[in-house]
Amino acid sequence: MNTKLLIAFAVAGLAGTAHAQSAFEGFYGQIATGYESNTIENLDNFYTYRLISGFTGSGSSKASSQNASGMPLVFGVGYNFKINNSWLIGLGVDYSALSQVDTSPYSASNSNGGRTPNIQLTVQDRYNIFLSPAFVIDKDKLAYFKVGYSAQTVKSLTPAHTTPTGYVSAVNTSNNVNGYILGLGYKQMISGGFYGFAEVNYMKYTKGDTNVGYSSIDSNRTSFTTASDFGASTYTLLVGLGYRF
Repeated sequence: MNTKLLIAFAVAGLAGTAHAQSAFEGFYGQIATGYESNTIENLDNFYTYRLISGFTGSGSSKASSQNASGMPLVFGVGYNFKINNSWLIGLGVDYSALSQVDTSPYSASNSNGGRTPNIQLTVQDRYNIFLSPAFVIDKDKLAYFKVGYSAQTVKSLTPAHTTPTGYVSAVNTSNNVNGYILGLGYKQMISGGFYGFAEVNYMKYTKGDTNVGYSSIDSNRTSFTTASDFGASTYTLLVGLGYRF
């Protein structure tokens, strides 16, 4: 009976040691791809213009939400700190290297009675800074949650077109939006420090910078400026490969 108890305690001790020596403690680097979908919202645009004659005016345009989706490429680095035998806490940052383009340009109606055609949106330069509490399933397996700060740039490009007043104009704006990221993931060691992982993330962005933008001159030397308050929401489904140093 005593022998059986000793064996049981020994097995429990080994299991505890395995948890204490999680293979994911420390610094890591990783790369991932998969699927990304962006919904760009609050596409109201407010603009002012000044003609060569000196006349000034203003107006606004409206459009429905748009979508830009595709395959992302996400690079990440971080460090996992041990809390106890069952939990780690990670601090990480990642960057999305590929832009996502709205492949269906849209038109916006404006208060001056015209329409701005073929507007194309691009989402780019996203970065996330996050904490990731992680549950140690066993030495080589980890389940984690992500929460943190996210920011990205939404660009709007309108190619050269004729305005309602007969001028030719091209418009290019940029709007920086920021918000938060929430995510869930799973990691499993493969061999020699290499691991595979899968995760799903949701990012929500509130209105960003106002008057980010641009000033352009059309064929009649009319100056034109704009202010936009784009918002956005994004989700990503990622699979990837990493290395724990």
